[in-house]
Amino acid sequence: MPSYPMLAQYLAVVPAGSGESGFAPQIIPYLTDIWLREYFARVRKCDVVEVPIDRFTYLFDIEPGRLIAAWGVSRGKHSAPRPASRMKGHPKGGGADTHRGHAIAHTLGGGTDINLVPQLGSVNVGAFRVLEKEAVATPGALYFTHFIYRGARDQRASWVEQGLLVPGRAPKVTLHGN
Repeated sequence: MPSYPMLAQYLAVVPAGSGESGFAPQIIPYLTDIWLREYFARVRKCDVVEVPIDRFTYLFDIEPGRLIAAWGVSRGKHSAPRPASRMKGHPKGGGADTHRGHAIAHTLGGGTDINLVPQLGSVNVGAFRVLEKEAVATPGALYFTHFIYRGARDQRASWVEQGLLVPGRAPKVTLHGN
C-alpha cells in the first residue's frame, strides 16, 4: 500500500482558504506520482489519462476501463438532485453486495460516468461516509480517493484509500477493504 512520508510537511505550508492553487504546486503532483508508481508496478499494459471534469480531476486507465484516483477541493454541500437515470444504466459488476459508489460523493459535486465505481455496499454506506461528510463540512479541503487493484484487469478495486487534507491540520488518510 502506498505511504505518504512527505504529506504532512507539504500540507503544513498550504495557506488556509487557498483552494486548489494551494494544493497544486506540491501536494497534487506528490499524490499522483505515488499513485501512478504504485499502479505501474502492478499493471504493465495501461493507457492512463488525467481527466478534469467540473472541479474534480480523475486518473483513469483506458485499457481496462477503470478509475485509479479522483480528487478536488470541497466547496461545501452540493445540493443538485442525483441524476438517477444516468446511474441506473451504469454497470455494477461484482455481485449483489456491490453498489455503484461515487469516487467523489454526490454531496461534494461528484457526477456519474467516470465517477461511478463498483464498491462494496458495506463500505459505501459505512465507514466511507464518515470522511465524505467531513469533506462536505470543510470547504477548502482537498478530498481524494485512490483505488488499488489486485489484478491487472479487475473492475472492482481490492482497496480504496480515502483522504482529506485540511490546511493547518494533520492529513487524514484511511484504507478500506473493498
